[in-house]
Amino acid sequence: MAAGYLDILRARHAARLLAGTLVGRLPNGTAPIAIVLFTRAEGGSYSLAGALAAVYGLATAVGQPLLGRAVDLYGQPRVQLPAAVVSALGMAVLALAGLGSLPLAYAAVVVAGLFTPPLEGGLRALWPSVLGREDRVHRAYAMDAVAQEIMFTAGPLLVTALVAVWSPAAALLVINVIGVLGALSVVLSEPSRAWRSAPREAHWLGALRSPGLLALLGSFFFVGLALGSITVAGVAYADDHGREAVYGWLMAALGLGALVGGTVYGARQWSGAPERRLRAVVALLALGYLPLTLTPSVPAMIALMALAGVFLAPAIACSFIVVDRHAPRGTVTEAFSWLVTTFGVGAAVGTAAAGPAVEAGGTSWSFAVAGAGGVAALLVLLTTGKVLEVPGRTAVAAHGSENDRNGAVEPGFSSGHQA
Repeated sequence: MAAGYLDILRARHAARLLAGTLVGRLPNGTAPIAIVLFTRAEGGSYSLAGALAAVYGLATAVGQPLLGRAVDLYGQPRVQLPAAVVSALGMAVLALAGLGSLPLAYAAVVVAGLFTPPLEGGLRALWPSVLGREDRVHRAYAMDAVAQEIMFTAGPLLVTALVAVWSPAAALLVINVIGVLGALSVVLSEPSRAWRSAPREAHWLGALRSPGLLALLGSFFFVGLALGSITVAGVAYADDHGREAVYGWLMAALGLGALVGGTVYGARQWSGAPERRLRAVVALLALGYLPLTLTPSVPAMIALMALAGVFLAPAIACSFIVVDRHAPRGTVTEAFSWLVTTFGVGAAVGTAAAGPAVEAGGTSWSFAVAGAGGVAALLVLLTTGKVLEVPGRTAVAAHGSENDRNGAVEPGFSSGHQA
């Protein structure tokens, strides 16, 4: 199992790009947690915490495709690093000014979210030029999903540790400084400086002119909603049990489950259409969210959270391949950024909905939001099966280009145009 991943990491620049992207995305990956803990420490309500996290998520959702398109047009260094610095400054304003002025607090999270650099989409755009062979690119997508779960496992623990040692405000500042350093490492690398997007057809919709991509984004809106609601529901559960550290362990368990699932998923080559496999994986993901509404004892809840996370990384890894198969040529960073955006919008809606759900019906209701999100994600994939089944002609790029969809296709798929 480990041999395939080691082969990827031994490739020149691969380890640096993966680590830099992982560190650079830490502020975005932990922002909902950090914002909720900061707001509660400042005396804010669950609803305010959810609202601030939701605004941050919505601002990220707006900024990601815009910055992703800018990366496709102007290259990575000219966009990624300035965006990371501005985003960190926005979060610093929130940490230093507090909640004394709510308009300023909302403005700060808007700036922080809007300028979150599209490092995630940028990394996936770099893999074909760094790794070459399609089987290695496919495995890199799975490793990418696994690496995200390392962040989602370690991130909550890091935030809660910083809060315990210093304060929630210090946690916000430290996490964002680390993020800027990660972005700097990526944009100074040779592949990032040399990368250029493939030629693209001028179209105001960009990547969104692909019906298959739209169907995928619709499903992952609800996956994001489920995860966003769990962020708030986990805090409520920890409060119910009188221990703030419980929250970190719940989020770490969710990430650990996804880490295990993604590692196993990426260790083998899969046959058959990834669109069909995605439906099966999302069905299992939805099934894992439903038992969370039981809110049992802490050890049992940690186990349920780990189980709920098992199919998250496989769903994400499979979605990367579907994006590659359906996104129009020359929109590689933008297309992946739209996936991040959809996830962010869904997470924002989930955090906004979970706060009132806690206050209206207790912790169980907020976890029910996650279960509903998982079921809705599956229903979208089932009802759009024909649209997703075969990539359209706009999804195929010239073999060997920086935006080569076929470099990410699994064995069994031809590199020509498909009907």
